[in-house]
Amino acid sequence: MATQIQYITDQNGQKKSVIVPVKQWEEINQRYEKLSNKVRILTGVTEAIKEVKQVRKTGKEMQTLADFLNESRD
Repeated sequence: MATQIQYITDQNGQKKSVIVPVKQWEEINQRYEKLSNKVRILTGVTEAIKEVKQVRKTGKEMQTLADFLNESRD
């Protein structure tokens, strides 16, 4: 069965708002949250890679993954 979507228009017939059933809205929000989390993680990884490249250019010694993970346990 198709979902009933309703549009609210102004006096010129231009769409201004949409009314969707609550169940569909919740599904849209769940998808949005998942995609938003993916973007946040990928952005963080991208920034981390940039930082590593910058540190490598300076010749500075970097923390190893093992050291980082051990530090996180403390």
